[in-house]
Amino acid sequence: MARGNKKVKTTSDIELKDRLVAINRTTKVTKGGRTFTFSAMVVVGNEDGIVGWGLGKAGEVTTAIAKGVEAAKKNLVNVPIYKGTIPHEQLARFSGAEVFIKPAVTGTGVKAGGAMRAVLESVGITDVLAKSKGSSNPHNLVKATIAALMELRDPITVAQTRGVGLDKVFNG
Repeated sequence: MARGNKKVKTTSDIELKDRLVAINRTTKVTKGGRTFTFSAMVVVGNEDGIVGWGLGKAGEVTTAIAKGVEAAKKNLVNVPIYKGTIPHEQLARFSGAEVFIKPAVTGTGVKAGGAMRAVLESVGITDVLAKSKGSSNPHNLVKATIAALMELRDPITVAQTRGVGLDKVFNG
C-alpha cells in the first residue's frame, strides 16, 4: 500500500545527527592469521521528522561508522509527527522482528528499547509507547521501526482524503 513518496532528497541544509545502534565484529581466519572486519548500523535524523538508516562495513570501526552515516544520508524518509508523538497506532514487520508503536500523552517520554529508541529519538518523537516482539536483532528492529513510521499517515492528509475537518478525524 504505497501512500506517496516519503523519500527525502539529501541536501546540505538539513542538519542530521547520527546515532550508533550496533557494531558487529567478524573474523576471517586465513593461513596468515585472523582478519577482523567491522560492521556498524547507524541511524541519522534531524529530530524534526526526517530519519534514515545505514550499514557500513570496513576494517576499522571509525571507517565503518563513517560509511554507515553516508549510507544513512542516502536513505532518508519523512515521518509525520503530531504534537510530539505519532498520529495513530502502527504495527510493522521486517523479517523476524515485529514492532508495535502507539501514541502517548505529553510527558510520557520514549518508552522503547535499544534500537527502536534510537530511531524514534532521531526522528524527533518525544512521547511514544513501543513494543518489539519476535527477533531482537538490532538490524531488523531498525528496519521494522522505520517501516512502521513510513506507514503513518498525517492527520491533515487523512482529513483532506475523506473530505472532513480535523476535529471529525480525531473525534469521529
